[in-house]
Amino acid sequence: MAVETGRPVAEAAGTPDPHGHGRHRTDRKVPGRLRRGLTTHWYAWSMVAPVVVVIGVIIGYPLARGAWLSLTDANEANVERTIGVNHIPATYDHVGLANYQAILDDGVFWDRLGWTVVWTVSCVALSFALGLVLAVMLNRTFRGRSLYRTALVLPWAVPAFVSVFTWRLLFNERSGLFNQLLAGGGFDRISWLTDPTWAKVSVIAVNVWLGVPFMLIALLGGLQSIPGDLYEAAEMDGATAWQRFRHITLPGLRSVSSTVVLLSAIWTFNMFPVIFLLTRGGPGDATEILVTYAYRLSFVISPRDYAGSAAWGVLILLLLALFATAYRRSLRKQGDIW
Repeated sequence: MAVETGRPVAEAAGTPDPHGHGRHRTDRKVPGRLRRGLTTHWYAWSMVAPVVVVIGVIIGYPLARGAWLSLTDANEANVERTIGVNHIPATYDHVGLANYQAILDDGVFWDRLGWTVVWTVSCVALSFALGLVLAVMLNRTFRGRSLYRTALVLPWAVPAFVSVFTWRLLFNERSGLFNQLLAGGGFDRISWLTDPTWAKVSVIAVNVWLGVPFMLIALLGGLQSIPGDLYEAAEMDGATAWQRFRHITLPGLRSVSSTVVLLSAIWTFNMFPVIFLLTRGGPGDATEILVTYAYRLSFVISPRDYAGSAAWGVLILLLLALFATAYRRSLRKQGDIW
């Protein structure tokens, strides 16, 4: 029986030859990138899936619901509610971007935004500076170092509301410890929480006290990751303590400091407990930040303005997203990968 040997192997196998003259082409669909990832890393996806579902329910739905309400005129009088056995359906209407336009045209938003920025920058800068100083001090070997570290971390371990109530007692104008010390030294008492200027100083001081432990722990870990050989070589070359700090310590802490500054800024921007529990935004509205005013619209002022509060929340989210994006780009321009 004769066997044909003149056919190309590629053609005999049913696949095209390099010149594209194959008679039988097999068109197999290449799997997409997502499908390949699911097939290759199915175990990892199965482990992550429950967390994604929980986050979607806890964060995703409220976020989407808030964004939807911000486009309506929903308030306490026209939302769906049940009174006794009577069920009253929702009667609010879709108003588009009217809530955002009203907020941006109102000076209240810009006043609150200005103080919120001052509050955030002041707290983050002071917390970072004090945390860095304490981290440098605790990075040295001395007797009782562990005890000092534990004492400095305590403000972070105590619940925030307990710390704020304790500070509120210390700031009491009549029986507070601070005014008693001032009176004992022959000085006038200070209206810590009823004077607008001193109230701002008070809330910043309390928030810095709460934020220093986080900065301390993060920066101390960054300091301990810097090789000691660099300091020894610089000292042998005659570098002073300030030069070693400027050219070794600060560059070595850049990756850590950039992360903690961003996280601290986001937390401080939304730091509701300190403002609300210490001054409730007062006296008047002197210490009220964006999040406390959004809370006031939704839970304090009558009728409760759910749509306006949701619009304030969306604007806060957008501001933080813009800040994080700009901050990340500035770090990339400086050569940091984050």
